[in-house]
Amino acid sequence: MSRTRIHNLSVSLDGFATGEPQSAEAPFGHAGERLHEWMLATRFWTLGGDPGGAGGGGGSEGVDNVFAERHIAGFGAEIMGANKFGPPGWQDDPDWRGWWGANPPFHTPTFVLTHHPRPPMEMEGGTTFHFLETSPADALAVARAAADGQDVRIGGGPTVVRDFLAADLVDHLHVVLVPIVLGRGVRLWDGLEALEGAYDVEAVSSPSGVTHLTFTRKTVSAT
Repeated sequence: MSRTRIHNLSVSLDGFATGEPQSAEAPFGHAGERLHEWMLATRFWTLGGDPGGAGGGGGSEGVDNVFAERHIAGFGAEIMGANKFGPPGWQDDPDWRGWWGANPPFHTPTFVLTHHPRPPMEMEGGTTFHFLETSPADALAVARAAADGQDVRIGGGPTVVRDFLAADLVDHLHVVLVPIVLGRGVRLWDGLEALEGAYDVEAVSSPSGVTHLTFTRKTVSAT
């Protein structure tokens, strides 16, 4: 069966994965890009998220780049929350087509969880947005069918990630601990007490100052 994976989810020292208030001008609120500076400096990012592509060149090729590249490997579908697809109020704008222009970077069926479903939206490059009002488990079943044997990526934001973790639906979680304090915003870890018990956890420090934490679901041995 395909796995459910989360990659490159940056959180502050106090556990916030985005700041506030979010808007079209400030997608991450008062956090700005501070949570993502580590990734913006990688070769992965300067090549437009395609390590084999032709982009602007440059960027770091160290540990941060290795982790960043895993964001795109082996996925056949993505699930995201309404707040990742657009700023507050996008549901009332019939012309809103996401942050990413005509050719979004997903290149797979992409399922947006929202209380305001609308017809599917086919974009360039193989991305089709589907808008669902359903539970995490049901959304994952739909996405797995669309992924055709490949993995499903939970793309965020933090509320959706927390919901999937709380429902015990995540096989692999990559969190990037960024050494800043935001003080307010949307926290990742609330309600997930003892989450680490279900996972093997590894930590890798980077010269950029961030720490990469990977949570991989423990394998249950046959008896």
